Amino acid sequence: MIRTVFMLTFWGLSTLIVGPPGLLIALVTGNVMPLYWVANRLAILGVRLAGVKIVVRGREHVQPGQNYIFMSNHVSNLDAPVLIPSIPGRCSALVKKELFRMPILGTGMRVTDLVPVDRSDREAAIESVNAAIRVLRRGLHMVVFIEGTRSDDGRVLPFKKGPFHLAIDSGVPIVPVTLLGTFEAWPKTRFALRPGTATVIFHPPVDPRSYADRDALMQAVSDTIATALPSERRKPAYRI
Repeated sequence: MIRTVFMLTFWGLSTLIVGPPGLLIALVTGNVMPLYWVANRLAILGVRLAGVKIVVRGREHVQPGQNYIFMSNHVSNLDAPVLIPSIPGRCSALVKKELFRMPILGTGMRVTDLVPVDRSDREAAIESVNAAIRVLRRGLHMVVFIEGTRSDDGRVLPFKKGPFHLAIDSGVPIVPVTLLGTFEAWPKTRFALRPGTATVIFHPPVDPRSYADRDALMQAVSDTIATALPSERRKPAYRI
């Protein structure tokens, strides 16, 4: 429990100390990269201070000059601070709209082009997809935790369909991502964080234009993510 409190306190104080001047510099200069770089370094530092080592595999599949939609399984609150800093280049992400209401953090997410998602409103969800397409067309990556919420038991949940419409409409390649070890370190059902190793596995890109329809694309991404999961944690990506 001490590790968890220490990590969360570190992140909270870092946001309060670094956030305001970083936001001011980004707003004045129009350059968000220093703020983005610092935020990623603080995210990784917090994870490491909590005793979690990060290992990355398959980074050679991410080609310079090409942006991607990274679709990952989701089992822990460690997933974002482990995955996003491991991706070469600047990322946006689909984020619950409620987080944008938080002081400093919400402003920082807007400045760095994160996309709010409201799944309770169909029209708002469609607009989120359109906003994400605009972000992708500016050359940023998009990070999506494809299940929409953390799994309680580490097994893959049914996938959300919206991000696959995003991939099909934008034509941007998908990089399936498997996260391992974050569930053991900090599952949804436990407050206390345990030290361990978090492994990020980037799989070869999937071209959405190579599939006949959305369901075929969903299944391909699901199958790819599952290849690196223990057999007991594999589950169909969606229910027919």
